[in-house]
Amino acid sequence: MDDAPGSNDSTDPAGPGSGPDSDSASGSDSAPAEGRRFDLVLFGATGFTGRLTAEYLARTAPADCRWALAGRNPAKLAEVRRALAAEHPHLADLPLLTADAADRAALHEVAGAARVVISTVGPYLRYGEPLVGACAAAGTDYVDLTGEPEFVDRMYLLHHERARATGARLVHACGFDSIPHDLGVLFTVGALPAEHREQPVEVHGYVRAGGRPSGGTVATMLTAVGRPRAALRAGRERRAVEQRPAGRRIRLSPDRPRWSGEARAWALPLPTIDPQIVGRSAAALSEYGPDFRYGHYAAVKRLPVALGATVGLSVLLGAAQLPVLRKALSRIWQPGQGPDAAARARSWFTVRFVARSGGARIRTEVSGGDPGYGETAKMLAESALCLAFDDLPPTAGQLTPAVAMGEPLIERLRAAGIRFTVLEGRPAGPPGRAV
Repeated sequence: MDDAPGSNDSTDPAGPGSGPDSDSASGSDSAPAEGRRFDLVLFGATGFTGRLTAEYLARTAPADCRWALAGRNPAKLAEVRRALAAEHPHLADLPLLTADAADRAALHEVAGAARVVISTVGPYLRYGEPLVGACAAAGTDYVDLTGEPEFVDRMYLLHHERARATGARLVHACGFDSIPHDLGVLFTVGALPAEHREQPVEVHGYVRAGGRPSGGTVATMLTAVGRPRAALRAGRERRAVEQRPAGRRIRLSPDRPRWSGEARAWALPLPTIDPQIVGRSAAALSEYGPDFRYGHYAAVKRLPVALGATVGLSVLLGAAQLPVLRKALSRIWQPGQGPDAAARARSWFTVRFVARSGGARIRTEVSGGDPGYGETAKMLAESALCLAFDDLPPTAGQLTPAVAMGEPLIERLRAAGIRFTVLEGRPAGPPGRAV
């Protein structure tokens, strides 16, 4: 759900401080985070999701929050600022920082000026590493909305140890990938009786959603699925060096499409980053129990739709392996485009969890509005605000949302309108037709 540079101009090639409406980012790698010029910097503010995130921050950021917009095109940054100031006049002088996604010197200036950097610039495999590296070096917290497993694994290999040394918290997947799933499992496990969490715990998550993707999301998906060998290699390299939890077992459920009585739907295993994020949270958090297993599925009511989705996904995955077909698919959905406000208002999501442990069984649900854009911008912005302002456990390195922010972020999202609910009895129907 990220924004690819190009037609959205979220990373225009300009040096730091260029343009009449721009400021040069101040600060240095050695500046302590509490003494930085900005609490938050939003990088990629002119992209589709970047604009939505800027609009959310304009409505909700605390009055004393010092924040700035960043991107490669100063004129387009100024255009975003004018649009924000039309609704929020106090933002007429919102600082603008210019930096290209490939300009490491400019990105180090941005990271050195901020306590937290938000990135909406993707595909992250193509554009994301220099900014992650800059934040790791500067001791700056970082959040993004990537759904690319290879990118996350490579950033761990390249920057986890440096971030641990500088105190930076690098938190990927802070949008619909993977906030509802990662925090939903944390919420669900926390709702189990404490004595049952000392026994094996199994959780199944069932996703339903209504909405459509933007061009940036499609570009990211095609990039991720078009590199299966590289992704497997990055995963193996990470597992070879990553510390495993002593005396505990964490497993992800390999499964086939099947009818699920607990979901009252056909359950289709989802090949997304979400189970990996949940598994890493479980490995880091002892409250998930000594033996934890997670399964992640799309819940589809009707068999013909389930069959069509399975065939369509197989065709898409196959086409993405061929550069010519991958390029043709990317032309259908141009980066920088996305659903309009009316379409986003009709969109929704639910993720329902069923947990079992020691004879106990509990059902929970995380639900909200437009998953890809409205709620993703909310999740991303609230994650950054949580890192900047909330009292969190002392952690550093590459972290999952549940490990870095956990319960404080759940409370923030609840206050922002995303629902975390323990269900009584059978779950109610979704707020719209299931897909």
